[in-house]
Parts: sequence; C-alpha cells; structure tokens
Amino acid sequence: MMPSSTEQSSETAHEELAFLATCPRSMEALLAEELTGLGATIARTSVSSVHGSATREVLYRLCLWSRLANRVILVAGRFEDIEDGPGLVAASNSIEWETLIAPDASLRVDFHGESAQIRHTRFGAQCIKDGVVDRFQDHGRVRPDIDPKAADLRLYAHLHRGRLVLGIDLSGDSLHLRGYRLDGASAPLKENLAAALLVRADWPARAVRGESLFDPMCGSGTLLIEAALMACDVAPNLTRARFGFHGWAGHDEALWQNIHGEAANRARVGRRECRLTLCGRDHNLRAVESARANAGRAGVESLIQIEHGDALSTPPVMTPGLVITNPPYGERLGELPALISLYQGLGALLREHFAGWSVALLTGDPKLGHRLGMKAHRQYAFKNGSLDTKLLLIDVHERVRPEGGEPAQAAIKSDEDAGAVTHSAGAQMFANRLRKNRKRLSKWLKRSGVECYRLYDADMPEYALAIDIYGGWVHVQEYAAPRSVDANQAERRLLEAIGVLPEVLEIPADYIFLKRRERQAGRAQYERRDSSGQRFQVSEGDARLWVNLRDYLDTGLFLDHRPVRRWLHDNSAGKRVLNLFCYTATASVQAILGGAAESLSIDMSNTYLGWAEDNFRLNRLNMSRHKLLREDCMAWLERSGPQFDLIFMDPPTFSNSKKMDNVLDIQRDHAHMIERAMVHLASEGTLLFSNNLRRFKMDDAMGERFDVTSLSKQMLDPDFERRPDIHHVYQIRHRSA
Repeated sequence: MMPSSTEQSSETAHEELAFLATCPRSMEALLAEELTGLGATIARTSVSSVHGSATREVLYRLCLWSRLANRVILVAGRFEDIEDGPGLVAASNSIEWETLIAPDASLRVDFHGESAQIRHTRFGAQCIKDGVVDRFQDHGRVRPDIDPKAADLRLYAHLHRGRLVLGIDLSGDSLHLRGYRLDGASAPLKENLAAALLVRADWPARAVRGESLFDPMCGSGTLLIEAALMACDVAPNLTRARFGFHGWAGHDEALWQNIHGEAANRARVGRRECRLTLCGRDHNLRAVESARANAGRAGVESLIQIEHGDALSTPPVMTPGLVITNPPYGERLGELPALISLYQGLGALLREHFAGWSVALLTGDPKLGHRLGMKAHRQYAFKNGSLDTKLLLIDVHERVRPEGGEPAQAAIKSDEDAGAVTHSAGAQMFANRLRKNRKRLSKWLKRSGVECYRLYDADMPEYALAIDIYGGWVHVQEYAAPRSVDANQAERRLLEAIGVLPEVLEIPADYIFLKRRERQAGRAQYERRDSSGQRFQVSEGDARLWVNLRDYLDTGLFLDHRPVRRWLHDNSAGKRVLNLFCYTATASVQAILGGAAESLSIDMSNTYLGWAEDNFRLNRLNMSRHKLLREDCMAWLERSGPQFDLIFMDPPTFSNSKKMDNVLDIQRDHAHMIERAMVHLASEGTLLFSNNLRRFKMDDAMGERFDVTSLSKQMLDPDFERRPDIHHVYQIRHRSA
C-alpha cells in the first residue's frame, strides 16, 4: 500500500496546495465557478465536491468568501486500495501530521464512507485517529488531545471504492453557518443553498443594476439576508471568530489579518453605499420576528423590510426586479389542496402586480409550478437536504397596451400558461359536474338535514375521485390510476380537479383533505396515515359524532351506511343490541339514541374503541348499560353468551389481522358467521348483516335455514344511487316453528 501522492504545506507563500471543497449535491458546477473567481485552479468536480489547487492566500479567501461551499479541505494524502481498518491506520500513519497540526491543537476526525470491512464511520474515525497518534509518538511528539465537540482542528477522511483522501479542514464549522441565524422558522433553507438560488437567478448582476428583490414567503429571511450580503459586498463569514486553519501548523496570521481587514473595509463601504430595496413578508409572526433578528445580526437590517402579512396580499410598491421565494413543498399528499390554491393565487399576484419582473421559485414538485399559469424558461435541479427540488426561472411579461387604451392582460405564451386564469376544458367539465351534483342533491339535503354526504364518485373516469362533504369540510380520495393510465396525465388531472374545488364549493383550500385510495387488505383501511389528532364534530340525525379527515384512510363515519344507521335508530327502541365489528360505534350511537335498552359493541382495535367511547361521551350515553368490548368478533361468536333482540354485523371483506386467530374472507366465511350470530339472536330478534364486497352472493343455504330479506335497494340514499352495489344489506330472522 503506497500513497499515489502526498501534498503538504510549505513556507513558500505562493506554493500551490491541493485542496477540495465540499458542497450540497447539484451545486458542484456553481461552486467550481465561484472558486475560480476567487483565484483557485480547478482540476475536476465530483459528487458534492470540487478539487483543485490554490495558494495559502487563496485558501484563506475561499474560507472567508465562498458563499456556496460547506468545507475547504487541505489535502494531505490520497491512497488507493484501502479496504480495512489496518489499511486506514497505515495510511494515516504515513502522513507527516507533525508538520500540519499546530502544537497543542486538539483534534477530531470526520470520517465519511465505507467498505466491505469498514461499516461504521466511528470505526473509520478511530482508525484514522490511531494512525495520527502513532505518528506523533513515533516522532517523539506529545500525543494530541482528542475533542469530539470543540476541537481546534478537524481531520477529514473520505473513503470511496478503496480510494482514501486525508486532509485537514480549514473551515472549522461548516461554512454555511454564517452566524446570523440563531432564530429559524420551520424547515429553513441552508444559507449556501439560498446563495446558490440567488446566483442562478442572476441576483449579483441584478443588484449591480439596482433592481429590487421581494420574497412573499420569507420565513426566517435567509434569501433576503444572503441577497443583502451579496449586494453590500460582505464576505459571508466575515464575523466568524475562528476557522479550522487557526489550528493548522502552516497558518500565517499576518497574511490572514490582511485578507480579513480588506474584506472588513469592503463591507463597510458596501453597507454605506448600497441603496437597494429588499422586502419580505410572511404570515407567521414568529418567523417575521426571527427574520428581523437574523437580519440585525447579519448587519443588513437597514436594507431589508420585513412585514407580517399574507403572501397573496397586495405587495409594497417597488421598482421591477426579482421575486424569489421558497413555498412549502407539500411532502404529504394531504397538503396538496392548499398548495395548489397557493400556487394559483401566487400566479395571479405575479400577473397583477409584477409585470416586467423575473421570478425564481424553488418547488418540490415542478407540476405545481404549472398552477402559476406561467411557463418557466429555465429549470435547475437542487437538493434541499434529502429532498429533490427544482428552481423555476420565469419572466412575467409586460402587459400589452392596445393603441389608445388601458393596459390589457399580461401576455400569455401558451394555453398551458393560462392555467391559473381559465381552467382547461376537462377541468371545466369537472367543475360543471360538481355544480350539477350539488343542484341534484340540494332538495334532498334540505329536506333530510344531512350534512355529511358524497358529492362526486368518479362520475367522470378521467377524474377518478371520491368527494365527500363533512359539514364545511371536504374529504377527497383519489383512486389510484391503473397502470394503463399515464402517471403524469393522472397527476395533472388531480391538480386540475383540486384546483377548482375551492372555487366551486366556495371554501378555503385548507378545508380540503386529500388521500389516495388503493385496494386494501383487511383492516388496512383503518391504519393510521398521519398523527395530527385533528378531529371535529358532525351531526347525523340526533347524533353528534367525531370524524378525523386527516389521519386515517377512512374518517370514522362510513357515509354509505347512513341508511343502515337510520334503520337501527328507528328499530332499536327497548331492545338489547349487539354491534359486531363496531369500528367507531356510530351505529351503536344511533341505536342507543333510538331507545336501545342496552348494548354491546365489539371490535379488536383499541384505537377505534377509544374513538367509540368518545362518541358515547359526546352524546352523553350511559356506559353502564352500553358497553364496549375489545375482542376478536369471530372468537366471541364461537362462545356461548347472552342473546340480543337486534344484532348488527358489518364485517370487513377480508382480514388477516395478527390479532385474529384465522384469516377472514367474507364470501367464504359469511354463512358460518351468520349461523354463529343467529345463536345469539333472540327468537323474535333481527340480524342486520352488511358487507361491501361488490360481487357478494348470499349462500343459498342461509335462505333455507333462515328468513332472509335483502334490504340493499332500500339502504341507498340519493348520494350513492350511482353505485347500487356499494354494499349489501340483509335482514335475517329465525323461521317460525
């Protein structure tokens, strides 16, 4: 094992020293260009790093002036064929650390990478440290102190496919930590990513031309502050008290002080002479306060105006320039409705107030960018942490002024650009269908007092959604498109549909909850998707019920079972009622409010039995006479027990729950389930059996043994008439002797 090359510091001020600079992925080309401008010679780029050479003076400038780098590493050695711990130790031991590390400097090792035999970064760091310590002791030097938290000097080690790079970190803390952002809003941009966005949007040149900058969703103000530092010619790390190179044996303090003093003078002049207008706004008052405090620490508070307000309200009057912003990404499907509305509103704001401006918008979903109604002339990919994002660059065209008339609407390049002004033909048809359905159901809704109902159920195959109304809230389920449907086209139609809902239903976008519904096995439909705990009360007849539209695929209230619950309410007076597979016990609530003398509701889920108890308490039901039991309904049915006058049984279509002894298949098992339930039914009692298997067929033997009557047609309200096979309901009684 031999190093391919070894580079060490020298007393010669103009000697070129090998270095590498690290950065977030996708910023390598920008960083190479920046470092070249600062005087470095660039040899190549690789993933998240730029490699080259520079003099000591230039290395200081890179640490002080780079707005894009995370770290600047002085390369001490490069090695091949390193696969195990002993190889790491030997490679580290071969470096002349005694000429690189200042006397008495404490150390830490930052190890990156792995191999077949090196699986943990801590182990790799320990091996590198052992090599350094052995080197010092072999050359009669005092063993250096190791300080993982506050070391004077960090050693860098990177192993990839057997290739090892060792060096010393001239930066110290990551260079993206400018020191001004002690206060942060949620999910803030890192400072060097914000700087990269500004560079891609050509802000440095725009600042020279005296253009304005506006961020309507500024959060903790990072984009504004980085823009101000650029405009004022302030080195991003001017106020940093200590760099890694202060623990470097080759550090030249006099040279560093000259470079730092020059930068300080440039900053004083820049702050004094800068006359730009930089404005920000955020709806979160705490974020606004943080942004103002951050700007103060950065020394640019006099340049930046930050106000509390809605992103879509009328902006301050400014000369044309750059709108740059980082809207929420909506990493979860349920956040999409509010984002679509936000993007559409932002597009309208830009066309109305920012004609002649340029826009730079960072989005986690470029398809959302289409909802702006303007076409990006360029896109750049960036990594924001682990998230893939795109920076969209858009020109807002000047309004066209007819001869002798008022300015007309801003020029639109294509039909796609008009998305936020007029809906597509398909979206307009979808909106019309919603209006038609509302009109069709209006008389029934007024007459019945129903406030939770289905408005739309994939009426148009192109828009495969189920849309349910819960009072003033809307629950949207997207049916997963088959593989034959182009995914991009399905996504576009979903965005179109969600985009028209607030307008047609006359509700705020954040009152819409969106989920994707796929074929579910067993009780998977009940599993938690989120943990917001956000729930509210709705009315159904005499009952008040809790629903949760965010956290689970289903909401706690099956709307298609409304007629069944109404039947139970009307037929339970004075009766002993059993509710099997009770879920959140909404059917039990209706039966009890209808006068049930006593009841037992059984389910396996603690979560839903807790929900059921909340429903009972909400309706002030007597829980000494109306009980909830956690148990496997199939196991309970196999035992002897009390008899009931009315049994409601609505089992899942299929279940392989770990809590059950056997797999449940409703078509295969329903006859046995009914037989066992009839054992618990009083002689004059009624079993109401329901299931949602569309192609369900009742076993003929049940009609021979019991009096079986199908109530399926009677159990359809007008909002579910399009789906007559939505569920099957049977009234089953003992035959008279």
